[in-house]
Amino acid sequence: MSFSSSSSSLTLGLLVAGAWLGATGAQAHGDTAHTGGLASAPSAQVAAPFDIVHTRVRVDGRHAVFHMAVSGRAGSSKPARSGQLAGSQVFSYVWPTTLDPAEVGFEPKSGVLAFAVTAHPDFDDTPLFDENGDGDPANDGELWHSHWVVLQPDAACGKDMLKVVDIPEGSTPLLPATWPGLPLLIDSPGYSPLFRGASVEVRVPLANAAALAQARHDGVTAALRVNASVHSPLLCVVDVFKVASGNLSLPARVER
Repeated sequence: MSFSSSSSSLTLGLLVAGAWLGATGAQAHGDTAHTGGLASAPSAQVAAPFDIVHTRVRVDGRHAVFHMAVSGRAGSSKPARSGQLAGSQVFSYVWPTTLDPAEVGFEPKSGVLAFAVTAHPDFDDTPLFDENGDGDPANDGELWHSHWVVLQPDAACGKDMLKVVDIPEGSTPLLPATWPGLPLLIDSPGYSPLFRGASVEVRVPLANAAALAQARHDGVTAALRVNASVHSPLLCVVDVFKVASGNLSLPARVER
């Protein structure tokens, strides 16, 4: 599969279960009609909480609104707790974009910028936020939360597989103010995902909404895994549940 962006052309050699449909327009799902964005055919071969049927990104004033709908109940499936960081899993709803990573505080042209909603019960990566309100900001990884991540291919993750970009020891790349301190190009900005039945939506403030309005995007549901040796590459994509476009071509325009 070709993964095209304004800054790079990546290859993700994965078998995507389900039918391919890259048409834009309206699709009914349950009692809701989804308009605009990228519609995808439901697939019995994909677990319903990750079976994408609609993906959309739109500009609303100075905010980006990331939306995804699935054929089941969004957010109802999370990884099993393993009891350790090494080898632990991350489940995710992801919007890869053609935005330059510099738009959110990373080094320019450092990879493919994606917005993601993730859950992972074995570790916490939002040290500035106490999502479960228990007074401890370091124990909420199992609750769905949001990130900006920068992706690049790495053969160490598997043939043609992607990773969240590692920060080599001793290097000091540009990073967002809410970088969580991990050796990765990841941001933990604290924007709360809202789950409503079959959909997940996040409202994200952006300083340069004009840049977003020129961008393209796709939708992906996937599992990632922390390296069993807890070293680079630290966080690899290991299983793609579904790609909205079917070929990760980022065909959908951000809407206004």
